[in-house]
Amino acid sequence: MHHHSQGMAACIEACTACARTCLEEALGHCLEAGGRHVEPAHIRLMIACAEMCKASAAIMATGSDAHRHSCRACAEICEACAADCERVGDMDACVSACRTCAAECRKMAA
Repeated sequence: MHHHSQGMAACIEACTACARTCLEEALGHCLEAGGRHVEPAHIRLMIACAEMCKASAAIMATGSDAHRHSCRACAEICEACAADCERVGDMDACVSACRTCAAECRKMAA
């Protein structure tokens, strides 16, 4: 595998963890909780966030400078997802994973 900086390794880890958390929370917690948790826009944003995180991790793994663009987009989507999960409530795991990922991605996009 391509040699990564420590920062990139941390970002890949944060993206992978966020993708997993968003999917697990959307398909587990949210679908079972109902109400605001199953608003179509909320579920769609969570799934989009998971997909963006997976893509961002994969692009970083290539070693291409293109990761700056994917990381910037990923940070924005993670921030939107964190805000929406906060609005819905009772989604601390997702809010935390999204905020961590956004912060790591901002560093990689710089």
